Amino acid sequence: MIQAIDRAAKVLQLLQGARHLGISELSAALDLPPSTVHGIVASLRTHGLVAKEPHGKRYMLGPALLKLSNVYLDTLDVRARAMRWTRELSRRTGLATRLGAELFDEVIIIEHNGRPDGSQQMPETGLSIPAHASAMGKVLLAYNPTLAAELMRKPLRSLTGDTITDAAVLTLQLAQVAERGLASEEQEAVLGESSLAAPVADRSGTVIAAVAVVLPSSEWPPEDNVLNVLRETARNISRELGATSWPPRVAEPEDDSDDPEVG
Repeated sequence: MIQAIDRAAKVLQLLQGARHLGISELSAALDLPPSTVHGIVASLRTHGLVAKEPHGKRYMLGPALLKLSNVYLDTLDVRARAMRWTRELSRRTGLATRLGAELFDEVIIIEHNGRPDGSQQMPETGLSIPAHASAMGKVLLAYNPTLAAELMRKPLRSLTGDTITDAAVLTLQLAQVAERGLASEEQEAVLGESSLAAPVADRSGTVIAAVAVVLPSSEWPPEDNVLNVLRETARNISRELGATSWPPRVAEPEDDSDDPEVG
């Protein structure tokens, strides 16, 4: 690992989520001298990755990150092939839809369609949700036992009073997700909001994304028609990506017994 890049990445992580932090705050969080942090921030500012408050001494994420994120989204084959299907899913159900992919212990929304009712809604593309509190995240965890095991080595963060923070309970849920090919969450990430998600697989049968519908918790549980259209959408996207069957199979846990570094 290259130390300078690692430190710069940690600065960007600390500033995510609309956070504004000063050099002293960043220095304390990184356990680095202020002079070192100032040099990192200055370099990031040169490339537009970090910006300074117009009339303050704190720093925030810079505009160049938006350009980079758009380039990343444009290169995603799954997003390109799923867009027409997620729009149709929204039209047929009258609900907001999301397409999500793995981002460490979170799921990042790579495509979002708001409810087709003309109401004002916040764009969600680029936002991330802790995987254990998201229907999309539960799908990705259920079909990747290695990822799930890594997640459960750490405490599960609570976002609402309904967030599942017990690893045993989450493990049981993930087994049910793999069996049904559907995952759900009720107010586990945001109060008043619930969602249902299904897996999207590529030509190798690997689950690489999840597609979801989002509805007010007052309308939970969703009608059977919503479940059927969601399954149909996940199947159609998977076929676009070359999958020959759906629902996909759960991946085998990675075996590191032959790794020369183990033991």
